[in-house]
Amino acid sequence: MKTEGIRLLMIEDDAVIREVTTLGLSRLGYRVEGVEDGLEGLERLRDLQATDPVDAVLLDVMLPTMNGTQVCRALRAFSNVPVIMVSARGDGIDMVNGLDAGADDYLSKPFDLQVLDARLRAVLRRTRDLAPPVAKTQEEPTPPSEDRLDIDPHRLIVTLDGQEVHLTPTEMRILLILAQDPGDVVSRTEILTEVWGNCWDSDHRVIDVHVQRLRRKIGAARVETVRGFGYRLHG
Repeated sequence: MKTEGIRLLMIEDDAVIREVTTLGLSRLGYRVEGVEDGLEGLERLRDLQATDPVDAVLLDVMLPTMNGTQVCRALRAFSNVPVIMVSARGDGIDMVNGLDAGADDYLSKPFDLQVLDARLRAVLRRTRDLAPPVAKTQEEPTPPSEDRLDIDPHRLIVTLDGQEVHLTPTEMRILLILAQDPGDVVSRTEILTEVWGNCWDSDHRVIDVHVQRLRRKIGAARVETVRGFGYRLHG
């Protein structure tokens, strides 16, 4: 994927990290704008939505005014822009909280610029090319206890009982993978490879968090956990 012209918003309060990362990404062809405050970053993203939308957000966890988790939850109310959360703390709590807030990926500091570039290209690929050949689930019988779920893989629209369901790019990608063969089990490893490519560190918890969010949006009974294997989509 060519990076020239790809617009990034980096919300990072550490001036050194912000400047070094901005310089490195700019040399790779990205257009990077940096802000140091959580609330400022949220307002800047909102302003850019109508004029010069960003392609992805790099979001630090520890920020003044609003922390990264709060920013991510707030931006998901008006944007599906891909978000990569960044934290100096490597514990699983930060990762789970960030993903549960709506982030698409997570990276621990200090990070290698090439790894960040790979993660960015991966998240942008799945945002721009979300539609593999997929069987529409409206052709499958819907469990009577659930509302009707329809997936249009070409327009990337999901509706539940006629109401559109707003999914993040990663949630949409996972749903499309599961919907290719409804009823068949898809392994966590297969989902990791399809969605994140080879740049992820094989931590399957990231999938579990995204699936948990997906269940809340389309109905818990629709995505079954097959213990020790992966997930299966019903209807």
